[in-house]
Order: sequence, then structure tokens, then C-alpha cells
Amino acid sequence: MDKFRTVLNIANKQTNLGFGLVAMLTAGGEQIFSSAVFRCPCNELNFLYGMVFMLVPALVLLLLGYILSKKTWKTLTGLCQNRAKLCIWRRLTATGMALFQISITALVAPSSWIAVALLNGNYYECAITGTNVSTFNKHLCGEMSLVQCQIELYRFPCRTGSRVGQADREDVLLTLRAQSQILGWLVISSVMLINLLLICVARCASPISYLQLKFWRAYAQEEGNMFDSYITKHAKELAERNLKSFFKQTPPENIITPSNKDWKKISSLYKFSTKDHYYSTLHWYVENCHETDKEMMRMTSVKSSEPADDNPAVLHFVDDGVIPL
Repeated sequence: MDKFRTVLNIANKQTNLGFGLVAMLTAGGEQIFSSAVFRCPCNELNFLYGMVFMLVPALVLLLLGYILSKKTWKTLTGLCQNRAKLCIWRRLTATGMALFQISITALVAPSSWIAVALLNGNYYECAITGTNVSTFNKHLCGEMSLVQCQIELYRFPCRTGSRVGQADREDVLLTLRAQSQILGWLVISSVMLINLLLICVARCASPISYLQLKFWRAYAQEEGNMFDSYITKHAKELAERNLKSFFKQTPPENIITPSNKDWKKISSLYKFSTKDHYYSTLHWYVENCHETDKEMMRMTSVKSSEPADDNPAVLHFVDDGVIPL
């Protein structure tokens, strides 16, 4: 678990690095899965078996991407308690945009799995030899009858038990492998092209400079790491105080803990505005809403004269992350 946590921390340091690491881990997992687990049945179950091995793990990785995304739980936690606010068009749009961002990140692993599976070709060979498309089967089997062709095609991936000559069988499998690899490279190129277009559009619409965005990401990373460490420390202090008070039967020491309202304010997704230079929801909170026992302290921040903009796309990636395990 410690090694897995270290890998996640490395992946969180930079969005592109995280995407690359997820893709490499997925590709390695697919290779191991394909060689150690996958065995084509070479019968009428070929198509179902091949498609299940290609698509179901991708679906599992997609769901895992949603589960591990911090934005998922920031968006959904308490959402049912504020259904009236959710009906507001602006709030609904913001929620939809957040889910779109989560989906883009979550699709990295599934698309990597499908692309590597297609390049490998084993799943595609098994699935296609189990199809009942007569035109396609006739193309593969030549002059052989369709019924006999289908029976023989079932056995092709096992490379044994077929009455078709080895050379002809290998030609068919090479054709299927070539088709699978072509589809694999098309998936990879499409994903890269869409990723490039999204990044270009987001950067083009960015109201801040490249270096400020770099600083923002560094700040968000440091704040997240320190926040996780600080809440653990504070929770430990509170638990120790309560246990000490219980076992020693003494009045508890005074430890200040944020109220439910305060937790709710810093738990929402950050709304960027060029009018106020805040780098996170927590930054906004301590600058504007920090309360003490005696009075409300209101501290000012550097502000610009520019009009407020709502959630530039380039800044959405700043708030990304996964739940630490």
C-alpha cells in the first residue's frame, strides 16, 4: 500500500506526467492480463469472450477513474441536500462542466487499455472469428461454404484442430491482426488529437499567463499535500484530547475545530475570477471569511480592475487530483 501511495503521489505532481504514468501502467497490466489470463474458447463464444476481455476491463478502469477523482466527490458530496440550488442554470452548468472534466481524466486508462489490446490483437482475433457476418466470413474463407467456414473460424485462434491448411489459417490471422493494429493506432491518434485540441482551446482561452498557471499548479499541489498532513495532525490531537479526558476523567482542553459551515465553504470546487487573485477555495476563505472567537477578521487581497470571468477551461485542470489512499 505504501508503494502504491508513492506512485499516486508521483502521478499527482503533474497532470501530463500522471496521464503518461496511468497509460503505461494500464498498458503493462493489459500485457500481463493477455498472456496470463486470456484463453480464447475457440467455439461459438469467441465473439462474446473477446469483446468482454476488451471492453469490460476498460469499463472497470473508467469507473475506477471516477472513484479515485477528488473532483467527483467534491461535486457529488451534499448535492442531494441542495437540490433547489442544483436547479439554478448556472449551478447546473458548473456541475456539468465538472463532470465533463472528470470524464476526460477518467477516460485515459480505458482508452489506453483498448488501444494496447487492439495493438496486441489477441482479443480482436478471438472476437472476429466468432462473428456470424456471412459477407465477412466468405471474404476470409474464400470458396468454403459459410457453415463450414464458421466452424473452422472458431478454431483459428487456437491454431489447432482446424482442417484448413496452416498457411491459409495464418494468412487469415495475419489479416485480422493487421486490422486490429490499424484500429489500435487510429484510437491512439484520435485520443492524442482530441487531447491536443482540448489543451489548445483551454490555453487559448486562459486569462492568465503560462508562468502564473505553473505557479498556480505548484500552489495547489503544495496546499493539497499540506492540508492532508494538517488534518491528520489535527485529528490526532483531537482524538488524544478526547481519550485523555475520558480515561483521566478531566475536563477537555480547548481545541478549535472548524464548524460544519466552514468545512462546507472550503469543500466546494473553486470558482475562478480575474477580479480576485485567489488560488483555491481555502485561499478565498481565509482572505474573506476567517472567523475568530472575538470578531470577524476580513483581510484584503490584491485585486485587478478586469471584469470577472467564470471558470476558464485552462484552470479546471488545476483542481484535479485523486483521493489519497
